[in-house]
Amino acid sequence: MSRFVVRFMKDVLGENGRHAEICQSIVEVDAASEGHATELAKQRFCETQSLCDWSLHADRIQVKQTDFPS
Repeated sequence: MSRFVVRFMKDVLGENGRHAEICQSIVEVDAASEGHATELAKQRFCETQSLCDWSLHADRIQVKQTDFPS
């Protein structure tokens, strides 16, 4: 199993009218593949945010494999 860091990202407009990207949440998971890590992270994100769909609070997901816990 590998460790993955999954970030849930959201695009917002700042007070100055400029685009900004913010991280809504970071989830670390152990999984056999990037796809499995993504699905596990979606489930955990929805549970912690009390959501039925992760895309209600995030626009995209970034997945990176890591050798060490962050």
